[in-house]
Amino acid sequence: MYGRKATELVKEFASSEPGQLSTFNNDVFAQVLEECNGHLLHLEPLMMNIQENENKLRDKRSEEEMGMSEDERGNSEAEKMLIQSAIKSDQFGALIHHLSLLRNKRCLMAYVYNRAEVIRNLGWMVDSVLPEEIEEKLSGTEKEYFKKHANTLQSYMAEVDLHLTVDMVPPKDPYIKVRVLDDIGEVVLSDQVANLARHAIMFLRRTDAEQYITQGQMEELTS
Repeated sequence: MYGRKATELVKEFASSEPGQLSTFNNDVFAQVLEECNGHLLHLEPLMMNIQENENKLRDKRSEEEMGMSEDERGNSEAEKMLIQSAIKSDQFGALIHHLSLLRNKRCLMAYVYNRAEVIRNLGWMVDSVLPEEIEEKLSGTEKEYFKKHANTLQSYMAEVDLHLTVDMVPPKDPYIKVRVLDDIGEVVLSDQVANLARHAIMFLRRTDAEQYITQGQMEELTS
């Protein structure tokens, strides 16, 4: 049945948790594109047949206007009915392929757009580096899209000298208590040079810790 694979893509995204991504379904996506190409291959000759038969019908009518015998007129009417029947058959076939092509296109665009929206929102959460478990779910085009979006966002924040991805809600304290989950090593922070060893517990500026928290390398301790 036409459009079934495209519907699978939409259902797959709709069943995901809000803001979460499943692995890009390359196989089904490619199958839908292949189906679209098949519709085009069927649609083009049908449209050519319709045009040719309409030209034949126009010629038949011109011949009738020039005058013909009763027998010739009867034969002409029979031929016209056959041509009209062929035109209607091709029109119905062309309509099915055209509507199926449009449906597939809408499903593909919905799948790509909604995934892009989630990826765009990630730019406000993880700066310019995606966690590995998220990056492996993206297609090559989506990775490039995130990279360009993140670079644009970083360039704008540098231009206005304001970090827009930190503290979306105003914090009560500029410092937070964190536990280091990975052996990050010695890093230069805004107010100190710190050795971020695994399992270390320390107080850091929220603006310094935020990027490590979003990358899963730190966790905030609330107690």
